[in-house]
Amino acid sequence: MNPVLAGGIVLDPQLPLAMIAALAVAALLLMALAFWRGLPGWWLRGLAAVVALAALANPSLQEEDRAPLSDIVIAVVDRTASQGIGGREAQTEAALARLRAEVAAMPGTELREVTVRAAPGDGGSRVMTALAEALAEEPRARVAGAVIVSDGQVHDTDLAPQMPAPLHLLLTGRQADWDRRLIVRNAPAFAILGEEVSLTLRIEDDGAVPETLRGEAQLSIAVDGGEPRWYSVPVGEDLELPVTLPHGGQNILQFEVQASEGELTTRNNSSVTAINGVRDRLRVLLVSGEPHAGERVWRNLLKSDPSVDLVHFTILRPPEKQDGIPVDELSLIAFPTRELFVEKIDEFDLIIFDRYRLRGILPLQYLENVRDYVTRGGTVLVAAGPEFGTVDSLWRSPLADILPVTTTSRVLEGGFRPKITPLGHRHPVTQGLEAGAPESGWGRWFRQIEIAARGAGQVVMEGAEGKPLLVLAREGQGRIAVLASDQAWLWGRGYEGGGPQLELLRRLAHWMLKEPELEEETLSAHAGGAGRLVITRRTLAEVPPGPVTLTLPDGTETEIVLPEVVPGHYEAEIDAPQVGLYRLKQGELQTVVALGPPAPKEFERTIAAPDVLEPVLAQSGGGVLRLEDGAFDLRQVAPGRVAAGRGWLGITPRGAYLTQDVRVAALLPGWAWLLLASILILAAWLREGRLPARR
Repeated sequence: MNPVLAGGIVLDPQLPLAMIAALAVAALLLMALAFWRGLPGWWLRGLAAVVALAALANPSLQEEDRAPLSDIVIAVVDRTASQGIGGREAQTEAALARLRAEVAAMPGTELREVTVRAAPGDGGSRVMTALAEALAEEPRARVAGAVIVSDGQVHDTDLAPQMPAPLHLLLTGRQADWDRRLIVRNAPAFAILGEEVSLTLRIEDDGAVPETLRGEAQLSIAVDGGEPRWYSVPVGEDLELPVTLPHGGQNILQFEVQASEGELTTRNNSSVTAINGVRDRLRVLLVSGEPHAGERVWRNLLKSDPSVDLVHFTILRPPEKQDGIPVDELSLIAFPTRELFVEKIDEFDLIIFDRYRLRGILPLQYLENVRDYVTRGGTVLVAAGPEFGTVDSLWRSPLADILPVTTTSRVLEGGFRPKITPLGHRHPVTQGLEAGAPESGWGRWFRQIEIAARGAGQVVMEGAEGKPLLVLAREGQGRIAVLASDQAWLWGRGYEGGGPQLELLRRLAHWMLKEPELEEETLSAHAGGAGRLVITRRTLAEVPPGPVTLTLPDGTETEIVLPEVVPGHYEAEIDAPQVGLYRLKQGELQTVVALGPPAPKEFERTIAAPDVLEPVLAQSGGGVLRLEDGAFDLRQVAPGRVAAGRGWLGITPRGAYLTQDVRVAALLPGWAWLLLASILILAAWLREGRLPARR
């Protein structure tokens, strides 16, 4: 642009302005007195005072060489996920091309483009944040207007900046669009196993929904990626869904509404909810065959855990030790053996037999019930002592049908340190237990029953002479474990440094209760940090498993090779850029994991509408144009005038400039002011009588 010459008068007072103002008031009073007395030269005296006061104000002529600056129009282009549906991307490109052409046709006007991408996490469309940042980078005196190209679904209107010029919206989308979405409310992060929790589902229609599709929709429900079940449900009503979690750990509930013809998008037709199943309390039945040093340790260990409800059945006086003490003095009430072993046996999560032998106190029918309890899904831990090799051993009871060991009746005496077997290093119950052991190893035990594993028994710990010490097995739907020593209490009392008795028991209990994190053969995944997915594979096999087939939310499949972290534990962390349900499969194992929010903000409302932005636009005098209505024009309007109309948007030229040079010159030299004041005073003197008066 060509430089512009501009000028004006500026004052550089010789005295303080307050003193000049006081002199002006005094002069005004004297002029009023002269006029009142009828002096004929009063007005000449007044002009002389004005000239004197002007000389004191010292007026100067200032000239500036100004370089005009161009006006700036800011274009905020929304390119978040919701702008990629229904042809909106093409509308956005066409609108942006038109806007560039209109601004280019205006002399002295520039266009600044700002692109809005998806905010980290689930921040939605942060259009106002982008606009505020763009305004901060430009001189506000040059901003002639701003245009937002978006579907109007903005999630940060509370951060809208104060606009120095009109703000407009070019609205994408079409008035004929319609969409159906699924909403899941009241989804808890945790739920107690066996207790019912309630979820609220709602299916809503937005936009111009065809009459033929109103009324009902088809909804599917799937658990942990299993086969979905379909239901016909009403649209626009809250649906209460009672849910009882099938297992502990993470439970993935997937809800999906069947897509309909003409629907704007199906991205909001599904929702994935992850609920962690936790146990309220662990109910344990401890059956002690006889008092011994380890009995108190077992009891204290279980009673110290507030999440454990313990029922302890102990035999204080075996039948062969009759000492004449009446039975009613040994206990206040009869122990409810029938209630425990017949009526309520299925209510226990774990049954522990601690050095129990057959003495006829518990009928064999009760032990048969325990056997059946295991096959139905129960769990039993046998802590064996020397009695395990005798004729009255549990190994010779109905429990022998499910015990994973046989015994030689030999008792191994002498100190030994329990060790984890190669299989135990891969088994989740004992994996990593030795990490916290002292350099000399765990504390010693001094007695072990010689046993041999049979069937599907898994030897995870060994003791004296390398014989099996801890054997685990699955039986029917339940699980059973045998500890071939009654001296685990030495660890609990810290003998020679002790050992991980508490952690071992905790893992045993969780493995028996089928907690997913302690399963031997598992494929699992969870969300890592910053859009990452962590895939974990546990296996007892010595041969590394094959690659994992990963199916992304958009249906894309890829194969992931998992490196071995520790024996039996394979893990990999990968990028997971998409939000939704990921499916993993390796052989017969498969699982699902949900990343991101159940319903992203970008797809909570997908119908293009100006409602959210209209209050912000109104404050700046801007307007809304629908892109589907056709091309638009950009016009220049004066500040305060209407800035939008049918088919056009207005910007206000700011007239900003850059001062290149300033020249200042006195309006009159000092002698000229003095000469002019003198002439006026002389004229007044002559007018008032020094010259002959006219007749």
